[in-house]
Amino acid sequence: MSHLPHPPQSTQAKPTRLRRLINLLVFLLVFRLVPLLLILGVIWFGAQVTQNIIQRANEQIQADERRPLYAATATAIAAVDATPTPEPVSQNPAELRPLFKRPAQIAQDAGIVQTLDLPELMTNTPRPTRAIVDLTIPPLNTRAPTATPSGVPSPTLPPSPMATVTPRPLPTLLIYPGPDANDTAPIPIPEAIEPLDRRGNDLINIMLLGNDGELTNDGFLRTDTMIIVSVNRTTGTVSMLSFPRDLYVYIPGWTMQRLNLAFIHGQSIGWTDGGFGLLRQTIFYNFGINIHYYAMVNLEGFRNIVDAVGGVELAVDCAIQDLALIGAEVPSGAYQVNDDPEYVLPVGYYEMTGAEALWYARSRGNSSDFDRGRRQQQVLRAVWRQVRENGLLAQVPQLWAEGSQFIETNLAFEDILGLVPYALNLDPSRIENFTFTYTYHTTPWQTPDGEAVQLPNRETLRFMLEDFYAPPTDSQIVIEAARIAVYNGTDNPNWDRVAAERLAWDGFNAVALGSAASTDYADTVVVDQTGSTKGSSLQDIAWLLNVGIDNVRIEPDANREFDFVVTIGETYNSCVEEGILPVDEISVGQTSAAGG
Repeated sequence: MSHLPHPPQSTQAKPTRLRRLINLLVFLLVFRLVPLLLILGVIWFGAQVTQNIIQRANEQIQADERRPLYAATATAIAAVDATPTPEPVSQNPAELRPLFKRPAQIAQDAGIVQTLDLPELMTNTPRPTRAIVDLTIPPLNTRAPTATPSGVPSPTLPPSPMATVTPRPLPTLLIYPGPDANDTAPIPIPEAIEPLDRRGNDLINIMLLGNDGELTNDGFLRTDTMIIVSVNRTTGTVSMLSFPRDLYVYIPGWTMQRLNLAFIHGQSIGWTDGGFGLLRQTIFYNFGINIHYYAMVNLEGFRNIVDAVGGVELAVDCAIQDLALIGAEVPSGAYQVNDDPEYVLPVGYYEMTGAEALWYARSRGNSSDFDRGRRQQQVLRAVWRQVRENGLLAQVPQLWAEGSQFIETNLAFEDILGLVPYALNLDPSRIENFTFTYTYHTTPWQTPDGEAVQLPNRETLRFMLEDFYAPPTDSQIVIEAARIAVYNGTDNPNWDRVAAERLAWDGFNAVALGSAASTDYADTVVVDQTGSTKGSSLQDIAWLLNVGIDNVRIEPDANREFDFVVTIGETYNSCVEEGILPVDEISVGQTSAAGG
């Protein structure tokens, strides 16, 4: 009888042990780990649900408590948009406030002394003015070497635009009745400010908002960027006004809070017209400005909009130092200065992508919210310039379709279409820019909770708000008429463009004309070829470009092509904004290589 051979014992035992191990793992996975995960999931989900229920209950309680306050807005209707009776405006140039008077000069002329009725706050005094160029200095015999411009046309203002689209009626503002007598706050709640007088001008006010939702990811949006763009459809001009995020103001129904919280408060409790409705009431109560529309973007939307127009060109006149920022990119012209790492973007002219422009607009490493508002307005001007110069205004329907996905707004397409004629005819010199001045328009203060905020100084602030609402004055028209040639007397690329845009920012008609006959200028030189001591723009040009009296020359020329000739030197520094700290420096070789 034959027998089949048995397999070796060792090979028979291995599959058995493997099966047992697999069975054990399956048992642990199915009967131990999975139930444990399910139990943890149920506990976590229950906690989230409970937290949301408690949050919603608290919000409902708050809403019920405030409902008598904000529900009253539905019945307290006033004809705010009706044209007010214009107050008589003097046409005597001597009585007009000069456009380039610094805040301290305006306060001094008006006899204002800054005080607040709060014992814990220091008394403000107007900030000192810079030394004013003496217009009686004798002309010097030496002429600054400049390249003679040939065939450069003098820019002329376009005719006043005429809208071809009949605009729809502006939204009516529902006036908030004011704070309750029992409302309490860390400081006395101020009375509502007197509404600004439009003086018969047809204004449409749009508030541009940027939120920090991508950074916090907590669902609590703070509008850290707040800029009102006021389009004067009577004169065809535009004014922009930036609001610092830490302004401590009265928010209807919430007493005193930071301004950047008004939108989310209105959104969370269902205020009339949502977050914009409460922000609109807040701005009107504290600043007397009636906002009609809003447009809000997050960081992604900002980047996409800038990229959609092909990027922007920006003249950086104040060097910026900061870390790399979330969601942004350090501009290619910046250089690293330490191991943190921090980067410096030196003075120069740059082409930036949306991510790079976001870094420039958000940065405040060596500056503040006040200066950041100025740079954000600069980016807006650059975007408008790109749209206009590239003929993109003819593609408004396509731009609207592409851009609306990144923007939250109550503007309708017909509203945008009605603004196109104004954008087409708008000259850069007809855009006025306004920003708050630290310790002049505001007073720093600390809340009982230890938060650093800014209290608006209503007396000095009123001057700026009235200028913001008013069309260009006779003094500004004189400034715009002055023709300024700007040459680069250094080897630093595009410094003539930086200086020309700095002058254009304040309304001057400046033209960048490239390199001068010599590029070894140590200091910037200004030559006044008008020979005039009355109505001259010399002192303002010198102030804006930080030019001392020793480098100002008066050389009358009856056959002049330009009224003023500016030649930029190596020590050029037009950073006259307050609150900006000097940046760290590295070797000269690295700095020059980083220019742009």
